[in-house]
Amino acid sequence: MKTSWRSASLVVSAVAVLALTTACGQETAPPASQNVGATAAAGDYGTAGTGLGNGTGYDSGAAGQESAATKPSSAGELAVSTNQELGKVLTDSSGLTLYRFDKDTAEPPKSSCDGDCAKKWPPVPADDATAGAGIDKALLGSVTRADGTKQLTVDGWPAYRFAKDTNAGDVNGQGVGGTWYALAPDGKKAGAEAGDLPGLSTREDSKLGEIVIDKNGHTVYRFMKDSPWPMKTACTGECLEKWPVIAPVGAEDTEGIDLKGSGPRGQGYVVFDRPDGIKQQTIDCVPIYTFAGDKKPGDTNGQGVGGTWFAIRPDGKPVGASEQ
Repeated sequence: MKTSWRSASLVVSAVAVLALTTACGQETAPPASQNVGATAAAGDYGTAGTGLGNGTGYDSGAAGQESAATKPSSAGELAVSTNQELGKVLTDSSGLTLYRFDKDTAEPPKSSCDGDCAKKWPPVPADDATAGAGIDKALLGSVTRADGTKQLTVDGWPAYRFAKDTNAGDVNGQGVGGTWYALAPDGKKAGAEAGDLPGLSTREDSKLGEIVIDKNGHTVYRFMKDSPWPMKTACTGECLEKWPVIAPVGAEDTEGIDLKGSGPRGQGYVVFDRPDGIKQQTIDCVPIYTFAGDKKPGDTNGQGVGGTWFAIRPDGKPVGASEQ
């Protein structure tokens, strides 16, 4: 039950996190209160659909590509459109999809997308934005950006367009880097499952059986070229652009995961201090990732990519592949 992991968090979060050395060569235990998230940006193992880019949502291949979304045009009367996969999506008066960024904050509103990032994800001006049918005008607000301009917020979340959306109804920015999502009319992520999921939990997939998912309901994967004994990663650089790492998740913020004794002297459920400086959660000493090609909760587009990427079971075992 959800209440079990929430209640546990009140106890575990008060316990100091100690350093440890485990059989997988790890030095740190999971923090008590951090949630899952795509620490790294999103690269290139296998082919994925639209909505792929790096963590800030821009890439060198997009140089010179501009659309109506790159212009600081007014938002006008906001509208609600229905996308076949994502459900209700918030758009501007031109029908261009509006997005939110996981690295921003809503309380208080703050944008973390400036410079080159803002060229590929143009902030939506707040000046003339109004609420159309199906939109609660009380949710609309603004935040002052570093350059002094006012950016539209929806329930506190700064709103953006995506430079690669060229036509009304395009949702090419959905899932980019595991950090960019279309806005639902209430400010939440479009296509997100209802409910409050823990940082890591499981679901029953009709084809794959019980698999691990993150707090957004997205499938969690492992890379067969990684090594748990001793712990090493073969996914670096551009690879991380398509396979964002899962940031540390406290043991109390899990449900149904085999923690294998996650205390200070336990092993298996530990944080991997990667050679690139990124901290990555593991299960059974196996580094875990999400896939930028999974657009919505329940997608398993990363399963079997390159014959090396597989969804994982609660004990870290790969689904549909033998461990190497």
